[in-house]
Amino acid sequence: TLITGRIMGVEAPKQAAYTGQENAPEEKLTLFTSQGVRIVSLNEIASIQFTDPQIASDVNRALDLIMTSRESGTRNLTLRLPGAAARDISLGYVIPSPVWKVSYRLDISDGKEGPFIQGWAIVDNDSDTDWKNVQLSLVTGRPVSFIQNLYAPYYLSRPEVPLAIAGIAEANTYDSGYTSALAAEEMYDMEYNLAMSAPAFAPSAARQKQESVSAAGAFGGYGGNTSAQAAGDQFEFTVKEPVTLLRRQSAMIPLVEAAVKAEKTLVFSGSRAANGGIVHPALCAELTNNTGMKLPAGPVTVFDGGSYSGDALLEFFPEGEKRLISYGDDLSVTGSLVSESSREVISVTAAKGVMTITRNVTYTKNYTFRNMSGVSRRLIAEHPVTRGTTLSEPKTFSERTDSLYRFALELPPQRELVFTVKEETPVQERVTLSQLRLDTLLTYVSSGDIPVNMKTALQRAVELKQAADTAAAELSSLETQYSRKVSEQDRIRKNLEAAGNETQQGRDYLNRLVTMDGEIDDISARIEQARTASLNAQDAYSTYLQSISVN
Repeated sequence: TLITGRIMGVEAPKQAAYTGQENAPEEKLTLFTSQGVRIVSLNEIASIQFTDPQIASDVNRALDLIMTSRESGTRNLTLRLPGAAARDISLGYVIPSPVWKVSYRLDISDGKEGPFIQGWAIVDNDSDTDWKNVQLSLVTGRPVSFIQNLYAPYYLSRPEVPLAIAGIAEANTYDSGYTSALAAEEMYDMEYNLAMSAPAFAPSAARQKQESVSAAGAFGGYGGNTSAQAAGDQFEFTVKEPVTLLRRQSAMIPLVEAAVKAEKTLVFSGSRAANGGIVHPALCAELTNNTGMKLPAGPVTVFDGGSYSGDALLEFFPEGEKRLISYGDDLSVTGSLVSESSREVISVTAAKGVMTITRNVTYTKNYTFRNMSGVSRRLIAEHPVTRGTTLSEPKTFSERTDSLYRFALELPPQRELVFTVKEETPVQERVTLSQLRLDTLLTYVSSGDIPVNMKTALQRAVELKQAADTAAAELSSLETQYSRKVSEQDRIRKNLEAAGNETQQGRDYLNRLVTMDGEIDDISARIEQARTASLNAQDAYSTYLQSISVN
């Protein structure tokens, strides 16, 4: 049956509970027709046709939008090239891709060819598109990179400004401006967060070269060599042969294969030894990048004498730079550290009542190394720099970083070697002489660190200090006697008032008051004399302290 009408709504009747599909509520379609309102079950409808062309167009447009949203990353780009002449154009674009990684193999054996390094770039094609004969360039560096959506339109809200009609000006306040001096920071080598497992076998040098060529052929048919060149402040490796790499696949591309300057050495960490105990030095190789290219950061598998020796990590390695890499511990060599410090008076000066004592503080670190092997070992001792000090022993060092010194040593076989490092720094102590007690002055006078001319000046100060202290003690004693006499006089006066003047006891109290008045007058006079003497002695002491001048 054909029913024509306008859709008023779709509803599902409410039902308290149902079990099974047969009891499920039926959805109803409500239509407004020429015969009135009709309610039709959706289960009875086989097809729906929109008679309004506009509604049909809207539904069709909505379906188009839904289809388009499934490919939101797709962009349609239209190129318009005005002009009559034919020309060649190239189109480039940027897409996100995994970071390429590096793995190295370093052979430090003492062979005819000397130390040898090989490196492979690990490249991942995680896209859904196969790479077929593409020109691949790998760039190392740390550029600023971000994503900004320039395709979607953006709108900025505009503030509503009132009409410019008569009124009063708005009151505004403005904060004070300021400038900021940015501290200069030392730039270190670029860091890379790379991790790569390395093979645990060590073929011969000739076989290594042969395997590198055959491996290149196995990974897509491109050659093992890459051309390297500077790309601004970065470095670019370009694979000479086109690369073919299927989607969701990875490949190892030969990156570098060259002889390298390397020297085996041991490195002892003074920072670790400072925590106490016996420390083994690290097995290291001192590399110099003479490959002519900047090497990216990556793990290094180290071989020595045809066998696996350990793994190391190599940070970004500029050309011409020297770098240490560690790949194990040498258990045949041990080291320990004993620390001590001492103070020595360099000079003592005095001026305007202030004595300045300059001491030289020496921090001594005694390293003891024991080589239990039968051959001599080259060792680099890393000594942490004590801030604010200068190196006094030894006078020179092999290298220095911001935080440590490096000293090159030769350890004799089956012997012990004691290596001492001393750092010094001057420390000044300023002493206000007028605030010193007598016993402290006597300590400085008897000290062996104080020079003779300063001792002589302080000895005279001791004498004046003793005189001032004696005068002050005499004054204090007289003032104590005066207080006692006045207190006794007050007590006798109260007793006299209680006994009366006419009694015999009262007359005795009166005689005692007269006698005590004379004694108090005498003590008062002596106090004035003692006060004058104390002030004079203290003034003489203070004046002398200000007059001391010792250089």
